[in-house]
Amino acid sequence: MKIDISDTKAELGTKAATDGADAIRQAIVKTGAARIVLAAAASQFEMLAELIAADEIDWSKVVAFHLDEYAFLASTHPASLRRFLKERFIQKLPQPLAAFHSINAEGNLMLECSRLGRLLAQNPIDVAFIGIGENAHVAFNDPPADFTTDEAYKVVELDEVCRRQQLGEGWFPTIDAVPTQAISMTAPQILRSKRIVCTVPDQRKAKAVRDTVEGPVTPDIPASILQEHPAVTLYLDRESASLLT
Repeated sequence: MKIDISDTKAELGTKAATDGADAIRQAIVKTGAARIVLAAAASQFEMLAELIAADEIDWSKVVAFHLDEYAFLASTHPASLRRFLKERFIQKLPQPLAAFHSINAEGNLMLECSRLGRLLAQNPIDVAFIGIGENAHVAFNDPPADFTTDEAYKVVELDEVCRRQQLGEGWFPTIDAVPTQAISMTAPQILRSKRIVCTVPDQRKAKAVRDTVEGPVTPDIPASILQEHPAVTLYLDRESASLLT
């Protein structure tokens, strides 16, 4: 695991996007296409803006997958994560993607997990753009996370810390409005990505970052599984890195 610490969120976003853009270009040169995974979260604001502006990416050769989505939340809801990605990333690209496989969690959740799993199995992911939650979750894999599943996506329960994070970030008006379930890419599936760009700003993530980097690999610290990936970089700011020794 590599760690890169920036002085500002803007600098952090630039570095993470530059890393990810390089991985996308390399995949296109090597195989004629690139497959990426995108997280929809406040931590990704700066990185996504810089990725959109990256030079010399043929987005028509890029297939994008969605990391997670709330169960039974309409795509028109302000907190919809697929709405987030469409408005903040996909619609701002200079050319359309080859495909965007968003998560539709408004119907049969198990069938949707199966559908996405079949699409993912066609080819490996070249780069996953992810973050880490306040409870050290990756995607919506709250502790204790399932480190042994063979599934690509699964239905998960959202814990209290995760739900309060969504409330605190302003996505929902009350805690009761925050869904209790989601469809999430699993931790083992995230680790199957060739490259992982993990963007984690803010003081409120400092403990999760410390536990992820310096603690044991355990389902109680879901992001600790990133220690086992050969090509992952954590992009931090001074605040999120403040508890590292």
